Amino acid sequence: MSLYVELLRHVSLLLRRTLIAVDVVIKRADGSIVLVKRAFDPFKGYWALPGGFLKFGNSVEDTAIREAKEETGLDIEIEDVLGVYSDSKRDPRGHIISICLTAREVGGELRAGSDAAEVKSFLKPPEKLAFDHKEMLRKAGFVKE
Repeated sequence: MSLYVELLRHVSLLLRRTLIAVDVVIKRADGSIVLVKRAFDPFKGYWALPGGFLKFGNSVEDTAIREAKEETGLDIEIEDVLGVYSDSKRDPRGHIISICLTAREVGGELRAGSDAAEVKSFLKPPEKLAFDHKEMLRKAGFVKE
């Protein structure tokens, strides 16, 4: 586990604070979804939905739009709230609640940025998914039982 992950986990436990993250299922015109390969721990090398932490004063929607642009290069339009994922063990860094939104691509150019090692469109998601993103993709209809 990296020093950053360990530090965040300890801060979360010491302060007994719950953090909020935002993840986004980005749908493309061809029916594919956009995933990023994580460049850092936790889950370094795993595929994940674009997302990040909610910053104080930002809305969930603005966070999704910002993270999509930073990590994928795409402009998105928010469609709906897919769900809230609050299992305290979903993230090894501590109790981090994720609000997952669905969105569609409306512009930009697909390119990896920020903390993404790679970005790619998938018609069928890979097996190696980070966090509880398989569950999110199942609910969005991209993973079949």
